[in-house]
Amino acid sequence: MPAIVPLLQADDAVRIAHVRAPRWISHPAAGAAHDAMRLLLERPPSLRPRGLLLAGPYHNGKTMIAERFAVEHLRVADQQKVWVIQTREGAGLSHFYASILSGLRAPQAAGWRSLSRVGDQVDHLLERLKPRLLIFDEFHSALRGRRQDVKAIFSFLRRIARVHDISPVLVGEIAIYDAVHDTDEMGSRFDTIPIPRWAYDEEFATLLDSTGSQSAARRSLRSVARTLGEDPPRSVRGADRRGCRDRHPGRSCGNLAR
Repeated sequence: MPAIVPLLQADDAVRIAHVRAPRWISHPAAGAAHDAMRLLLERPPSLRPRGLLLAGPYHNGKTMIAERFAVEHLRVADQQKVWVIQTREGAGLSHFYASILSGLRAPQAAGWRSLSRVGDQVDHLLERLKPRLLIFDEFHSALRGRRQDVKAIFSFLRRIARVHDISPVLVGEIAIYDAVHDTDEMGSRFDTIPIPRWAYDEEFATLLDSTGSQSAARRSLRSVARTLGEDPPRSVRGADRRGCRDRHPGRSCGNLAR
């Protein structure tokens, strides 16, 4: 393939870096999340823009899904419209504002203890940058305060949606779904894409088969599957046997998936 020629002619450091680079292998849940965020990004202006929840168990790939969407957007966009905010630990608007300022790569406002001044700075930045999506990763970190603190954060999210036409994307554990749907006022504004744990099922079989001859990726996926403690479905066993036959013609591959 012509595209591979420059890589083959490169020095060892470049080729090693290419081999070690992360690879994106899509999955139905990831594809659904990206489709939903793309619809929000491309929507027309609205007085009541909708938001999105990406909710699932911890350590389950939610951050990677969100960051992948943001990176792909940057590759093709003339102006950045998607920003990822790492929600800080801590209760109240002050910590939430600090997360936004950090995510927008802005300095802290003078007179940090004045919430009104920090709020003005955040509004000024949003007006200048004009983001369409703000992705709040680890949003459950903002839910560990008092009830009035959480209500203030939700009020802020509703206001930036109305004033700045921003669709908030909240990424986190299952608790964010319960908190948002605690009231109809917030729950009616958000759609939800669940990001479930991996299961040794037909979708996993399709993903395994899509890796083709990438044996390292296949071994990694199969090791994840084995930790689930389930018997492989027939299509998974078939994917393993097909991959074996591709790599070792003539070998008996009947028991590889067991």
